[in-house]
Amino acid sequence: MTTLTTQCPQGAGATRQSHVLADSITMLRRSLLHIVRYPGLSVFVIGAPVVFLALFVFVFGGTLGAGLPGVDPAAGREAYLAYVMPGILVLTIAGSAGGVATTVAMDMGAGITARFRTMAISRAAVLAGHVLGNTIQALIAVAVVLGFGLLVGFRPNAGPIQWFAAIGILTLISYAISWLAVAMGMAAKSAETASNLPMVLMLLPFLSTGFVPTESMPIGLQWFAEYQPFTPFIETLRGLLLGTPLGWDPVLAIGWCIVIAVVGYVWSMVIYERKSVQ
Repeated sequence: MTTLTTQCPQGAGATRQSHVLADSITMLRRSLLHIVRYPGLSVFVIGAPVVFLALFVFVFGGTLGAGLPGVDPAAGREAYLAYVMPGILVLTIAGSAGGVATTVAMDMGAGITARFRTMAISRAAVLAGHVLGNTIQALIAVAVVLGFGLLVGFRPNAGPIQWFAAIGILTLISYAISWLAVAMGMAAKSAETASNLPMVLMLLPFLSTGFVPTESMPIGLQWFAEYQPFTPFIETLRGLLLGTPLGWDPVLAIGWCIVIAVVGYVWSMVIYERKSVQ
């Protein structure tokens, strides 16, 4: 009798985990179908970083690259392409937040999320589908932007281990930003508001080491740039892809990813639970 009593909760727990996993896969499939049916958001997520990369490299690259420490002015554009590429990759991930926030807000406004709340679907899975779908979309966009960078002359010197670590940190950043974006979409009162809230995430890479060294910034802005999360994100990628010193940046980057993901998850679940009882 004792054996049965102890085994049943374990079996129930395994069943619940399988249920959550199955529901998450179903919601992920729905999210991916939404991306396919509405390609405009994907075009923006990929197109905007490509435009930024071309603008900064081919218009400003010669001047900005020549101002980098220890760079031959004659090789300014090539040096700046190498310097700015990690920032553009992180900017690509930040740009994906607007799409998922808008999608979540549209589901909320159309009553689709309310319908899910009345069904036998794991509540976490409903949101996880959006998160996983956007993470995949962001990584695809990163791959396209990186391919464009390689096409115009970006030459990383990373080995297989460094590439594996870079893909891992990009995935973590995408996952964390996706949770925060989902929470923003649920908190927004309309799809229009939801598309504007994540704009702050696109500004942060510009206020970091992504485009210019912090030494060139005013003191107050320099302090902000050094201690905000996007700087360790970018410096970690720069170190992995180009061999610059890593220091504590990978630890800070992973720590920030955990904090952002937890904040986004808790925030979104609180809103979901509150609206479930309304």
